[in-house]
Amino acid sequence: MRRGLSLVLALLALPAAAGAGPAQRPAYPPSRVADVVETLHGVEVHDPYRWLEDGRSPEVQAWAKDQNDFARHQLDQLPGRAWLAKRLHDVSYVDTVGVPERAGARLFFLHRKADQEKAVLYWRSETDGVDHVLVDPNALSADGSTSLGEWAPSHDGKTLAYTLRENNADEAILYVKDVASGTVRDRDRIAGVKYAGPSCTPAGDGFYYTWLPTDPKIPAAERPGHAEVRYHALGTDPARDPVVRAATGDPGTSVGATVSRDGHWLFAYVVTYSQDDVYYKDLRVKGAAWKTLVEGVPAHFSVKDWKDRFYVKTDEGASRYRLLRADPSAPDRRQWKEIVPEAGDAVLESASVVGGRLALSYLRNAASQLELRTLDGKPLRSIKLPGIGSSSGIVGTPDRDEAFYDFSSFTQRPEIWRTSIATGRSRRWARWAVPVDPKPYVVEQVFYQSKDGTKVPMFLVHRKDAPKDGSTPFLLYGYGGFGQSQEPTFSARLYPWLEAGGGYALANLRGGDEYGEDWHKAGALGNKQHVFDDFIAAGEYLVKEGWTKPERLAIKGGSNGGLLVGAALTQRPDLFKAVICEVPLLDMVRYQRFGSGQTWVSEYGSADNEADFRWLYAYSPYHHVQAGTAYPAVLMDSSDSDDRVDPLHARKMTAALQAASTGGPVLLRIETHAGHGGADLVSSAVAKAVDSYAFLFDRLGMAPPSVQ
Repeated sequence: MRRGLSLVLALLALPAAAGAGPAQRPAYPPSRVADVVETLHGVEVHDPYRWLEDGRSPEVQAWAKDQNDFARHQLDQLPGRAWLAKRLHDVSYVDTVGVPERAGARLFFLHRKADQEKAVLYWRSETDGVDHVLVDPNALSADGSTSLGEWAPSHDGKTLAYTLRENNADEAILYVKDVASGTVRDRDRIAGVKYAGPSCTPAGDGFYYTWLPTDPKIPAAERPGHAEVRYHALGTDPARDPVVRAATGDPGTSVGATVSRDGHWLFAYVVTYSQDDVYYKDLRVKGAAWKTLVEGVPAHFSVKDWKDRFYVKTDEGASRYRLLRADPSAPDRRQWKEIVPEAGDAVLESASVVGGRLALSYLRNAASQLELRTLDGKPLRSIKLPGIGSSSGIVGTPDRDEAFYDFSSFTQRPEIWRTSIATGRSRRWARWAVPVDPKPYVVEQVFYQSKDGTKVPMFLVHRKDAPKDGSTPFLLYGYGGFGQSQEPTFSARLYPWLEAGGGYALANLRGGDEYGEDWHKAGALGNKQHVFDDFIAAGEYLVKEGWTKPERLAIKGGSNGGLLVGAALTQRPDLFKAVICEVPLLDMVRYQRFGSGQTWVSEYGSADNEADFRWLYAYSPYHHVQAGTAYPAVLMDSSDSDDRVDPLHARKMTAALQAASTGGPVLLRIETHAGHGGADLVSSAVAKAVDSYAFLFDRLGMAPPSVQ
């Protein structure tokens, strides 16, 4: 049986392995070894850095500070930082705007001006076209640590429910504001809304939301099992909000509710990553009981309603999704009518009713396509997009002809278009002005074979004249999980990398939704190794085709993508020169005990189950660190207030790699006042990108354009 980290413990004091090269081991801050050995399902599992799990411990906090100080010292000395800082500043501090949402006679949208750190929520009057500040997170805290989370205007646009999050963590407090006056309603403040999802009543006099208890005695990983759906009537005491859907008691589930636009129907969802249970009740009937729309079916279901008909998007019997219509008076699934069948070559990403028509968003070979149909599913027309890129879909209301959609690609700046559903006439509503020149670069989509012969797509972005002689430094990115598609979207901060001569590769790995639920399942649970195989094969393809070579190849991933690059660096350390690993999961034997881990059991499995343990332990990056191995250089990026993926993963993996690697260096960068998504400040994003690119420049032998 493989001994995992026991080998690390045995070799901690040994010199570098023969053939590892003359590189001197960095003088890392010391990491105490206190091996915990457990026998799990008959396997002896070593955990020498379990003490680093306790982020509240003064010893762990001192260790983390020493590590961050060490990383800061190393990163600050790297060449190229001045050019990177200026260039990243120039491309990041620009005007940006989001897709607007219509509510009554007002449009609500996010807009960040070029001199601001955070996007501001505005509303615009239909009568005078004037923009009004509604929520400005730049003014909420002196240090910028308070972030705007979810926001939902009432249908008449008169009130707004929104959440604020400290340190950009998931934990939040909900507020209600009167839009016209900008006044916050004091009595409507609600804590415990980590995943609020407020859904407003048609009259705007209240909303349904998800509430989680804030009792610190409840372990964080168990909280989702205590989530309830509640109703809040404006102006009443939130402590007395009635529970309309009780907690499941299962921390592996998420619950939520939405109310129909006409107020006739309330829908409740009990969700995992493998299936959705949907319930509904008629709000016009006093004391109406919940009815089951679908329950216990291993498939996904999402419901949109219009005029007392339910439009159900599902992958039941259709991996790439189809759309059916149901009559709530006859909810038996056998009576549902299929109105949009599964497409053979595209995935139905979203379906809604806009302007009395079905607005459909498809993904074909990882690129967006938009389509309109009648409510019976008959094709009307496609909305032509400027090229191969990404759109978040058609945004509008069922009863208005007006709609909005966005588009961007690797080489096209984001645009937002306003369109008529009836006529198809469109005009550009907004466009980002970013000081980059895309003309020297080309985007191509390639397909390569993974280890088991599966064909996997990948986007490449590089200079048009890039030679295929292995000389181009390439940054390979992937995610591969939770049915999340990785699409060709615009990133201003990619351009300094391209301008310095780098190439970029985005691999559409199994585990995502690029080809539907079968593609997702092929990279989930016991199939997770397929994702790592796909990613490694992507790196091998780049080398084989002459785009780059191992000493000029870096990889990057965050969250589930951090697990991806963690597995890649432990399974194929020879293939990559440098790794950027952000807010990762890395100890897959214990992940479910921390943060939001219990809600991911349907995606990964749980080591508490013997069968799941076998595959989790087989790839868990932390448990596959081997002493005497020349691992790539690693920049581990963690956030101090991450309440989704606990920073313990980054701490433990950093200690293990520093003890084991004859390569390196291995640095732990800790972002302060930051949650899973970072610090929600442009300055923080720029600083992080400067560190990452400078680290890659140094390891891959790159230099800024001015000194090349």
